[in-house]
Amino acid sequence: MDLHPYYPLLARTPLLRGMRPDELDTLLDCFAPRVRRYARDEILLLTGYETREVGILLEGSITAVKNTPDGASVAITHMSPGGLFGDVLSGSSQKSPVTVMATTSCLALYLPYQKIIRPCAKLHSAHLQLMQNLVLTISDKYFSLSHRIDLLVMKSLRAKVCAYLLNESERAGSLTFSIPFSRVQLADYLNCDRSALSRELSLMQKDGLLDTFKSSFKLLDPDALKQMVQ
Repeated sequence: MDLHPYYPLLARTPLLRGMRPDELDTLLDCFAPRVRRYARDEILLLTGYETREVGILLEGSITAVKNTPDGASVAITHMSPGGLFGDVLSGSSQKSPVTVMATTSCLALYLPYQKIIRPCAKLHSAHLQLMQNLVLTISDKYFSLSHRIDLLVMKSLRAKVCAYLLNESERAGSLTFSIPFSRVQLADYLNCDRSALSRELSLMQKDGLLDTFKSSFKLLDPDALKQMVQ
């Protein structure tokens, strides 16, 4: 498959950030990655299985979910094109604690983990940059997980909502932004009841703190939101 149309996207991913087209040519020629298309609701990675590949989403969207003891599923993260999955797991001896599922028809590219950490004899500069990017990516995911834990231990739902929206606003660099979750997915992410979340968001609108429509938000009083997190 010709991957050149996806080069701009690949160069923006955490793993291949900043790579020039000629460097991507070199890496993909060395790795001979596999590419697979999935239908909606098809599983990319199943809980309890190992993987030795790092996946990059080229098209569509996927969601990682974790099953709870009562049989429910909690959304851990949602990814759009450019999302990276399996990067931490593929370097571990552990089996996957989550299931990654296609939420739309999607296309994914897979890089063999062993070829990432064991450069070929030519020691291409792009390959060394790739390994540095992998370390940075894993570090970033550690802090992302730390942020998620901070959300979960907050006592009030409003504090959770404020902290989450402030973080998304900072990532977007704007007070107006869209989140990657539906209301149901956001409720799962914040570990709360969907009805309670909808009620809280309605109250926050009435209080003049924010405007929202579906997955879009506008923070009207970010200073007040910050006070509620503290």
